Amino acid sequence: MDKRLLNVSLLGLAFMFVFTAFQTMGNIEKTILKSIQNDYPSFTGDGYTSLSIIYIAFALCNWISPSIVSFAGSRLAMFIGACCYTFVLPYKLLSFLWPTTFLLYFMSVVIGFGASVIWTGQGAYLTLNSDSSTMSRNSGVFWALLQMSMFLGNTFVFFALHDKNHLDESTRTLVFTVLIAVCFLGTLLFLLLRSPLSSEGTENERGETLSPIQEIKNSLSLFLTEDMCLLNMSFFFTGLHLSFYSGVYSSSIGFTTSLGTNSKQLVGLSGILIGVGEILGGFLFSILGKKSSDNNIESKGFSHSAVVAFGFIINIVAYSLIFINLPDESPFGDTTAKSFIEPNQYLAIFCSFLLGFGDSCFNTQIYNVIGQRYSENSAPAMALFKFMQSIAAAISFFYSNHFGMYVQLTLLVITLIMGTLSFFKVDKSIDNR
Repeated sequence: MDKRLLNVSLLGLAFMFVFTAFQTMGNIEKTILKSIQNDYPSFTGDGYTSLSIIYIAFALCNWISPSIVSFAGSRLAMFIGACCYTFVLPYKLLSFLWPTTFLLYFMSVVIGFGASVIWTGQGAYLTLNSDSSTMSRNSGVFWALLQMSMFLGNTFVFFALHDKNHLDESTRTLVFTVLIAVCFLGTLLFLLLRSPLSSEGTENERGETLSPIQEIKNSLSLFLTEDMCLLNMSFFFTGLHLSFYSGVYSSSIGFTTSLGTNSKQLVGLSGILIGVGEILGGFLFSILGKKSSDNNIESKGFSHSAVVAFGFIINIVAYSLIFINLPDESPFGDTTAKSFIEPNQYLAIFCSFLLGFGDSCFNTQIYNVIGQRYSENSAPAMALFKFMQSIAAAISFFYSNHFGMYVQLTLLVITLIMGTLSFFKVDKSIDNR
């Protein structure tokens, strides 16, 4: 196997295990905290607020994460970020077993810092192991392996919550103990990553180290460029979409009692289908995505804009079906309300697949564009991507406590249109270079 592809595959496996824990936790956190409030009425911690704090901290720390990656190198930076997830999850478990609102929210801040470091390091490491002819393949392989976490974690949750309408303390303990063990395994895998390799097979770890102030200045200069300003709209949409499918939609299914007595079990099944959509999209676009040779002669394959246009259609279909299937008040808690049709669990789960597949269309192509357009400046570019995505996710998780399903879907459609058009313009400018 190509040594650089092996590096990318191991990177994907490490992320898969770490984010099996984190993404599964985010998918079920609102549901679990509602069950805790039934057991401990004095507990005021909120799942959407916790996730919002994670992404606020994630966004702010993205301005310093390039300095950490520059100083420590991409591999050590990712290990540090993974340790934040691993060491925080036991405390997160404690806040669920002995509910303490302050502990819940403080641990959310720590995870946000770890996320900024691990993702900035990932962007640098992936770019250093890729070139114009392999970026599409490598980003697709990484994305598919990463999103296996959605499938694995939620398959476990699906069976762990079988026939349970209330998540008692023993069930919560089982779920989080398993997630902690999986996250620890993923953290260890980061220690096995080898130095990134250039196309000639030589070590390609970034050597220049800049001061934190200079890194922030570089990031700010990049942030204000025309292409990055346009891409920010695409980044912002992916953040709203991320928060919707990872924290709001599955919980809304669980809260819609009209879907059947097994509505809580459907939360895990929804996560599984989101993961299936993400994985299928990642592998599909790694094979069918456009590739370029070293002399810039393009080979056959779908352009970045074509994949994003396909994702636009998939997301519009998903949002429309959710609009008619789930009641407006479903994000807030258990409801017997109806929507435009009788809520249908099969339609709800099919929309989960569409949300995952549509997300993979955008994210795989954003990785491609960052890797090609900012190959010499990948760490700041990835940090800015995650900054805008995290700002959007934090805003979304905050308003999820106040806006019903219909308003949230309307905001998603508006930003989807703007993000798609912005991506088209940037992709065209890259092709014309």
